[in-house]
Amino acid sequence: QVQLVESGGGLVQAGGSLRLSCVASGHTFSIYAMGWFRQAPGKEREFVAFIHWTGGSTSYTDSVKGRFTISRDNVKNTMYLQMNSLKPEDTAVYYCATRDRLGPVYEGTTYSYWGQGTQVTVSS
Repeated sequence: QVQLVESGGGLVQAGGSLRLSCVASGHTFSIYAMGWFRQAPGKEREFVAFIHWTGGSTSYTDSVKGRFTISRDNVKNTMYLQMNSLKPEDTAVYYCATRDRLGPVYEGTTYSYWGQGTQVTVSS
């Protein structure tokens, strides 16, 4: 099993920045990729970004490209999401998850373990 704990959320004005962290513990040796998802009130959960744990390859949803950067620290078993130029539409609960099934990286069903989420609120 893998346990995930997110942190770093908060309230920020439009145009501001936040950095989210996701610390993994437990059977971290089994992690080969991780991702960030978000869910806004009344909306379905959506994919935000993906990173391969060893190779470091990344993927982003179009709406955050150029503004968000996903990264990881293998030694600390921590994944990050640097969010710049935040917009009110980025407001959501952000979740990190470990990916261990084949399929499109944007599909939540290909991820097994999930954190509890951290709230990000962007005011206009």
